[in-house]
Amino acid sequence: MKPLIKKLVEAYGPSGYESQVRDLVRLEVEAYADEIRVDALGNLIVRKGNPSPEGKTIMLAGHMDELGVMVTHVDEKGFLRFTTIGGVYPQNCLGGRVRFIQGIEGVIGAEQLEGRDKLATFDKMYIDVGATSRETCPVKVGDVAAFDRPFVDLGERLVSKAMDDRIGVAVMVSALQQLKSTPHQLYFVFTVQEEVGLRGATTAAFGVNPDLGVAVDVTLVGDTPKGIKMDVALGKGPAVKVRDDYLIVDPRLVDWMASTAAKANIPYQYEVLVGGGTDAAAINLTRAGAPSTCLSIPTRYIHSPSEMVDYNDVQNAVRLLVELLSNPVQLK
Repeated sequence: MKPLIKKLVEAYGPSGYESQVRDLVRLEVEAYADEIRVDALGNLIVRKGNPSPEGKTIMLAGHMDELGVMVTHVDEKGFLRFTTIGGVYPQNCLGGRVRFIQGIEGVIGAEQLEGRDKLATFDKMYIDVGATSRETCPVKVGDVAAFDRPFVDLGERLVSKAMDDRIGVAVMVSALQQLKSTPHQLYFVFTVQEEVGLRGATTAAFGVNPDLGVAVDVTLVGDTPKGIKMDVALGKGPAVKVRDDYLIVDPRLVDWMASTAAKANIPYQYEVLVGGGTDAAAINLTRAGAPSTCLSIPTRYIHSPSEMVDYNDVQNAVRLLVELLSNPVQLK
């Protein structure tokens, strides 16, 4: 999977500008699809299988978009002021590099503050693209940039920008490729604009009208020095979501995922996330409602330009997803 992951995470795709990622995914999945289309918002919707008496209509969602910044002002010296797209944190920005869709690169700087230990806020930051004036600046107001970081293979640990949620996209692509048969009608939906309000999943779920939903996304971990108190760690398997800020998972779905993992000897963890949410919340509230859950990939340094996952967790997530989709779903 590593070549696929590298290709996906290094692609440019801030919220609302996911076309490069969509094109990459389409090339990977079109040979395995019974139907493939792009909806009005830009979601890539891939159908596999047909309705059957023992099957359900299941929507899977992994978001293609990543965090970014948008230029709000170009000053007389060519420095760019910006606003954020998604949950960008100031502490992850200073000195970071960004790349615009046309390939122009820049570095994030900040005004001088009194005291070296003070953290610059966004209104004190700017992007330097090497311009010397407003007239010679190759970037204009409204242009969008993504953080620019290459994929790094550390063996069992993989690091890059945009693991959130290209690693979920990679898991879905690999599961689709490995899925031999299914009693279900499956919709693999590669969604847009998750980072700015679950927008793509909201409209896609309305169109698909699933019986149940499964998001594939990242989750926080509690395994770093003096980190958050959370019983999820890298290397201990994919996580079965129990709760986040936007979703309390139906206990039947928690049991479905956990028991399937146990029967297949796939390591897994339980995830109780205090903060954040996923596309599962949007599917859960579509039309008259659909029971929804999330298969979560433990990830360090989420919403930074250097997000870290464990390769074994990723592979086991693919195994679990294939198991879940290959058999009838019995919710008791």
